[in-house]
Amino acid sequence: MPSKDPLIETLKVCILNLKSEGTVTDSNPHLPSCCELLELILRKGLQQPVLSLAHRDYWHCFEQLLQHDTCGRLSSISLAVQQSTACSKLITSQGRGRFFIRLMLRRRTLGSVVKHLLHTNRVIEWYCPNISILRNEELLEPFLSLSMVLSEMDFKINVENCSFLDESWLLPVCQIYEVVPCRELGIALRYLDGRVFVLDLLQGSQAQVDMFAEPGDIIDEINGISLRNASNGQAGVVLSKLKGQPLSIHFIRWRGEDGSIYQPLVKHLRQLKQEKPSLQFGPKPASQQDKTTAAQKKSQTQCVKDGRILYAVDLLGKANIGMYGGKEVLQHAIPVVLESKQTRKEVLLDVKETHLTCIDKSTKQELFQHHFPEISCVGRFGSQPDLTIFAFCVLDAPQADKPSGFCCVVLQAASCSECEEIVNRIAAGFKHTEWFV
Repeated sequence: MPSKDPLIETLKVCILNLKSEGTVTDSNPHLPSCCELLELILRKGLQQPVLSLAHRDYWHCFEQLLQHDTCGRLSSISLAVQQSTACSKLITSQGRGRFFIRLMLRRRTLGSVVKHLLHTNRVIEWYCPNISILRNEELLEPFLSLSMVLSEMDFKINVENCSFLDESWLLPVCQIYEVVPCRELGIALRYLDGRVFVLDLLQGSQAQVDMFAEPGDIIDEINGISLRNASNGQAGVVLSKLKGQPLSIHFIRWRGEDGSIYQPLVKHLRQLKQEKPSLQFGPKPASQQDKTTAAQKKSQTQCVKDGRILYAVDLLGKANIGMYGGKEVLQHAIPVVLESKQTRKEVLLDVKETHLTCIDKSTKQELFQHHFPEISCVGRFGSQPDLTIFAFCVLDAPQADKPSGFCCVVLQAASCSECEEIVNRIAAGFKHTEWFV
C-alpha cells in the first residue's frame, strides 16, 4: 500500500475546494490554506546549515535556482525570483517565499518550479531524505501531480497587496485613493514597527471632508514609493517631493473584509489607543450602520456604484459665459441657460474624489468629465422653488467657431436637500485643490 502524508491528503481536498469555485481570487476562503500547505511541504525536512547562525528557509532554495541557471533555461523562474528579491514591501525570507508562491500560482508555473528544484542537486541535498516529501519517491509523485493541477488553474490574485506576507498568509483590505494636487492632506501620522499609521484626521482638511482614511489605517505606498519599513518622517519627505503632483495613495485598512479587525494589526491598534484613548477599533455600532443604510436609501433618485452614491439629476443645458468664471456670474449665467430651452436630459452625476462625471441615464454614455482644478465655482440658483437648480463653471473646451472662456453647466436635483448635498460635495472637492499653470 503506498505511503500517505497528511499534508498531501489535506492539499488534495483543498485543491478540490478551489476548483469548485472556478477562477480563484483573493476572496476565496480556501486560498490561504492552500498556500500554507504548500509552504509546510516545502519546509518539511529542510535541514539547517551546520555552524551557521543564519536560518535557512525554503525561499533560499528558490534563490539557489537563480544562481544555478547557467544556460538561461529558467528565464521565467529567474524573473520571478528577481521580482521577489526586489520587492521593497518584504523584509524577511518568509515574506519573499510567500510572495514567490503567489507568483507561481498566478503565472501557472508551480509544477515547473518544483521539477527544477528536484533537478538542482545542490538544493535538493538540503532536504533530509527520511523526512522530506521532496525526497520520498512515493510521496513526491502525488505532490508533483497536485502541483501540475494547480498550474492548470486560473489564479486572479493581487501580488501588489503583499506588505503583510512577512507576518501572515491572510491579506488585508488594500484600497487606492487618488487625489488632485492639494495644499495638505490633513493626516496626523504615527510610525510603528516600520509602518505609517493614520492617527487622526485634521478638522476641515481634505482627508476629513472626503473621509478616505480612518485612524488605524496604514499608508502603504504613495505614487509607487513603498513606505514599508519607513523611518520617522519618511512619509512627509515623500509628500514634500511630490508637492503639486496628483497623488495615488495605497491604504491598508484596519478592518477586514467582514468588518472585523485585521488580526495582524491588533497589537498596533492597542498602541494607538494607548496614545489616543478616544480611538475606537471594533465593529461599527448598530446605530451608525442604520444611519448609513438610511442615508443610502433616503431617496430613489440615488443609486450606488462601486460604493459611491450616484445622483439621478436632470441636465438642463450649458452655455459659454465669457472670460470670467467667478461665483458672481452664476446669477446671470443660469437664467441664460434656462431661457435657451435646451433639451432636458436625465443623467447620473458621479462625484468622485478627484473629479465628477456625468453619464446619460438611458444610454450609459459619458457626457462629460471634469477634474476639480477645472471647476471655478459652484452654487444654487435663486429662491424657492428654484433651489433644486444648481450649476458650476468650468474652462470651456476651445473650438474654432466659439470663443474661449468659461462654460456654465446647469442641472436640477430632485429635492432642495439633495441639491445642497451635491453642491457641498463639489465645493469640498475643489476647495482643497490648487491651480498650476
